[in-house]
Amino acid sequence: MAVNEPTASTDGRWDRSAIRAGGMVALVFAVPFSVAARLIAGDETPEGGKATLVVLLSLCAAIGFLLGAGVAAWHQRRGTPLSHGIVTAAVSYIVPQAVLIVIKIARGGEVRWTGVIFNLTIMITMGVLGGLLGSSMRKHGARPSGQR
Repeated sequence: MAVNEPTASTDGRWDRSAIRAGGMVALVFAVPFSVAARLIAGDETPEGGKATLVVLLSLCAAIGFLLGAGVAAWHQRRGTPLSHGIVTAAVSYIVPQAVLIVIKIARGGEVRWTGVIFNLTIMITMGVLGGLLGSSMRKHGARPSGQR
């Protein structure tokens, strides 16, 4: 099968199997760090060592989203690595974030919407970088094992 030949999982605009693969990487590598940072930060602004830990965990989460976006961009067969990276990072952030927001509201907590939007922009940026990374890998001849 040719590299750009559509398959059942790539019919249409999106290569769902690539997004699923990237999303799983993001969920495994990013979401635990993101949840830990949110739990440690709590409802107050962290200070001192606690703030440093929250920043480090958030950076680890951002790298996890970058990896997930890169995997999706690398695996996709539609010729749109950038959009696959962005969608993967955004959806991988939005779904767990929505669950955390619902839990916080149900417990009577206050949602900091500016923080949610700020973090989403960071994750979209990681999606762009991951898309560029995956695109670069494909341009240099690196292909996932099923596409060689």
